[in-house]
Amino acid sequence: MTGDDKLKGGTSGPKTIPMTSSLYLHPSDNPNLTLTQIVFNGNNYDLWSEAVKNGLDAKNKLTFIQGKVKKPEDDDDDENIELVAWRQCQAMLRAWLRNVIDEKLHPSITFSGPVNKIWEELRARYSAGNAPRVHQLKQDLNECKQGKDSVVEYYTRLKTIWDELANYSTIKGCTCGAAASIAKEREEEKVHQFLMGLDSKLYRNIRTNLLMEEPIASLNRAYGLILREERHASITEVKEDKIEAAMAVKGYGGKGSGGYTKDDVEEGDLPPPPQCTDCGKYYHTEENCYDKHGYEEVKVRERGRGRR
Repeated sequence: MTGDDKLKGGTSGPKTIPMTSSLYLHPSDNPNLTLTQIVFNGNNYDLWSEAVKNGLDAKNKLTFIQGKVKKPEDDDDDENIELVAWRQCQAMLRAWLRNVIDEKLHPSITFSGPVNKIWEELRARYSAGNAPRVHQLKQDLNECKQGKDSVVEYYTRLKTIWDELANYSTIKGCTCGAAASIAKEREEEKVHQFLMGLDSKLYRNIRTNLLMEEPIASLNRAYGLILREERHASITEVKEDKIEAAMAVKGYGGKGSGGYTKDDVEEGDLPPPPQCTDCGKYYHTEENCYDKHGYEEVKVRERGRGRR
C-alpha cells in the first residue's frame, strides 16, 4: 500500500482512515458544502475550474478528479474500509460539483460514475482551449475602459483579466538573470494599460504627471494616486454643491431654488459668481479648476500663495 492508503490500527483494534489520506472525510464535510462562490454557467469554465480545484485541494480531494485515487480492487467486500471510504468520497464530490453548477445545466451533465470521469467530460465539453481564451482576454483587456465606473470597479475589472491571463502564461517561476527585467516590463505594461483606460477628462493631468516620472510609477502607486484624486474630486463636488445651495438662498439660484435663476445672473440682475472657463462650473476660476489641473496641483498653487 502507498502512504496515502495505509490504515491506522492493528489486528487487535478497529481500523480507521488516517486524516492525511485523500479518503478521509472530516466530520464537517457534508453534501451541501459549497466549494466556491463561483457557479458554472456554461461560459466561465476556466475561472470556475480553477476555483473548484483550489477548493478540492484545500479538502485534500484534488487527487480524485485527477484520477489518482483508484478504486480498491476487492470491490465485493462491503467491510473493506478503504472501499467504503472511496465510495463515500465519490458520492460527496459528486454532490459538491452539483452544488457549484447552474441547475439549468444539470440535465445535460451525468452526475454518476467516478468523479474524475465527470470532471473530464466537463473539461472536454466546455473548455475553450488556451489560444481562443487568451485571444478573448487580450481583446477584453484592449477594450477595458473606465466609463462610468469608479476607479475601484475599473481596476478590479482590469486585475481580473490580468490574473486569468497569468494562468495561461508559459513563463512560470523564472529564476534566470532576466527574471527581474521581465517582471519590471510586465509591471510597466500594466501601468500603461491602467492609465490608458482612465477617464481622460477627470484624470488627464495626474496621468500626464505619472507618465513623466522616471522611472515610471509602480502599479500600486499609480492606483493609489488616482484613487486619492477621485476621492478629492468627490469631496470637492460635494463642497461645490453646498456652496451653490447656500448662494441660492442668498439669491444666486444655481442648483438651488428660491432665488434668482442662472438666466437672472446672465441678464445682470445679480453680480455673477466666479465661473470657470474650462469646465463651466461656478464658484471657482480656471486657475483653480480641479478638473483641469488636478487636486494636488491646485493645492500646491494655493500653498504657494500663502493660502491654507
